Amino acid sequence: MAVYEQIGKSYDLTRRADREIAARLAVHLQVKSDFSYLDIGCGTGNYTLALAKHGGVWHGVDQSKQMIDAATNKSNAVLWQVAEAEALPYANGTFSGVLCTLAIHHFAALTPVFKEVYRVLAAGYFVLFTATPEQMSKYWLVEYFPEAIHKYAENMPSLEKVRYALNEAGFNSVSIEPYSISENLQDLFLYSGKYRPEIYLDENVRAGISTFALLASANEITTGCQRLAADINTGHITEIVNKYKNNQEDYLFLVAN
Repeated sequence: MAVYEQIGKSYDLTRRADREIAARLAVHLQVKSDFSYLDIGCGTGNYTLALAKHGGVWHGVDQSKQMIDAATNKSNAVLWQVAEAEALPYANGTFSGVLCTLAIHHFAALTPVFKEVYRVLAAGYFVLFTATPEQMSKYWLVEYFPEAIHKYAENMPSLEKVRYALNEAGFNSVSIEPYSISENLQDLFLYSGKYRPEIYLDENVRAGISTFALLASANEITTGCQRLAADINTGHITEIVNKYKNNQEDYLFLVAN
């Protein structure tokens, strides 16, 4: 928890809601003005607030007090709470939709969390934005930070595990929409630099990405950044990026009901 509190101090320097991602989340949730919605693992509330602009009464929970304090300081348009995803402080059937973006790899186990989501949903959709280990293995970042990416991929539940946990929780339908990184992505999460490799040389960018903040050793970051900087300067980075080009998208929207 102490590490997450530390990340929260500088999180908003590089992490903000991307318009395209927020718009897709709103579509998948089918946000309506008179209904209530929940964002689990909301962090500092960037996507919660972006979705709140589409309508509805919004709640946001995160296990980090630092994150929730930052969210609270931004706006009181959302009802914020420090809470564990495995024990949501809401009555059965409170919400018409639940959101979780780039957070399921932080849960100790998926099924208890998904059962809680199912419990607090009256109807509507549970929408997740995440990546799979298979997708991560295709990131060109593997070339420079192999140990960190491998550790992250190990923590990331496979699509099969996510589907199984959703079914165990009671959800009986899951649809998938692939997502590929855009060149003007506004939220600087792990693979946001797919087309902008230079951003990983920025310490502030790395500080807002849990893979670097939690999993990468100081030696790997130093060595990886030195190699990356050299390849950018020589233009060799283009060859590296092309080496990892594939037809597989980078992330996924999963929509369960």
